[in-house]
Amino acid sequence: MSTIVREQGSEPQVLEQVLQHWGLGGAQVAPCGNGLINTTYAVTADSGARTILQALSPIFDPAIHHNIQAVTQALARAGIHTPQLLPTQAGQLWLEHAGGVWRMQTAIEGVSFDALADAAQARAAGAFVGRWHAALAQLDHEFVALRVGVHDTPRHLARLRDALGQLEQHRLYAQVEPLGRALLDAAQSLAPLPECPPRVAHGDLKINNMMFAGGDGRGRLQPLALIDLDTVAPMPLAHELGDAWRSWCNLASEDQPEARFDFQLFEASWAGWLAGHGAPPSPVEREALLLGPEWISLELAVRFAADALFEDYFGWDAQRFAGRGEHNLARARGQASLYQAMNATRRERAVVLGA
Repeated sequence: MSTIVREQGSEPQVLEQVLQHWGLGGAQVAPCGNGLINTTYAVTADSGARTILQALSPIFDPAIHHNIQAVTQALARAGIHTPQLLPTQAGQLWLEHAGGVWRMQTAIEGVSFDALADAAQARAAGAFVGRWHAALAQLDHEFVALRVGVHDTPRHLARLRDALGQLEQHRLYAQVEPLGRALLDAAQSLAPLPECPPRVAHGDLKINNMMFAGGDGRGRLQPLALIDLDTVAPMPLAHELGDAWRSWCNLASEDQPEARFDFQLFEASWAGWLAGHGAPPSPVEREALLLGPEWISLELAVRFAADALFEDYFGWDAQRFAGRGEHNLARARGQASLYQAMNATRRERAVVLGA
């Protein structure tokens, strides 16, 4: 029977049954990571070899593993380190067992960060993402089971209007309503993103989805791989890097009401991306990249504001907030503040981007 170092998630007997499909019965299993979507375990075989077992969230179609395999194989051919899917003994990319979907991947031995430390690390991270994108520029793969409406801004705006029109009796309405109206006005005044061809993208470039060689010294400047590849898909570069900059360049946490946009992190990460990618983006992509961070932060503020009233989508921290609505209101204020900071630096960002 597998040894469960810290019992959490699935029952030990289920894990043992799952591991047998990879010939790893009796291996040591320990929960790892702090992801909120998939359940992750580190698996250590008798030989000492480590792999990563995950129970896939039901929000994902298991067919996404065909996308992951195509992307990781292309990365490997280009010499980019990446986690790789390990098929079951029957040759399956994933396993359906005990009501769940399971996968095994190679382990990336490194450390992750919840925030960038400085401009040097931002440049290193940007350069790795640039190389990652360049390695996939010629990938010929028909992506399947793609998420629908991730950046469907009109739909998100409509949901906020519905919330403001339907939920006037909500306990937080008096606080959400003026913020929501301001967000709707901002969306009316912000220029639309130019149409750009999609690129193969990671889709969730939070900095903690990048593994580094070490926690300090030179190790923190040596990215190893991007992990959590469930969201790989074609998308405009403005959405990909816009979301990265929203995450990387805000020194405040997502639910702090006052964002702190760090221009040096933005500038360094862009310089890194250009160096890593090798080929500069087109003028129209540069224009989109200028507006992308503003649209991404505004869109997320809109989604949080709507859910502050609907209270039916985003998770929340019951230790810090009285309810889901209160947490989402704090998030909406934080992202609205980040949008304003992005908007205020548009001229400076345009110079850096050459837009």
